[in-house]
Amino acid sequence: MHKKLINPAELYDGSANGMSQAVHETNSNLIFISGQVAWDTNFQITDPTLEGQFKQALENLDRVLAASKASVENLVHVKIYVRGEVADHMEALQPIISQYLGTSKPSLTGIGVASLASPETLVEIEAIASV
Repeated sequence: MHKKLINPAELYDGSANGMSQAVHETNSNLIFISGQVAWDTNFQITDPTLEGQFKQALENLDRVLAASKASVENLVHVKIYVRGEVADHMEALQPIISQYLGTSKPSLTGIGVASLASPETLVEIEAIASV
């Protein structure tokens, strides 16, 4: 396996915690993107609302994709973890994700969870891209 670690400077540095923002497995040309949340470089939440966090997590996903020389069009799978019942948030989140994904149409999974990386974190997005 040949892998390239991807850690954009605009995002928090998770290396002290043993993680990279993404790993590009160069033999398969797959990019495995760690869960993106609405954190700044100091591990602080940038918005207290679910919609605001969702938009920021998508912006962070864009940053990782760009650092990987990829875009939303390269996404093949997206997992969205939401604190609580997914169905309770679909009305708010569906228009945002539809606009973001556009015509790329990756497979998509939504999962409701009891907790995420911090008590203030309401949503996390992980993805796989192919380049």
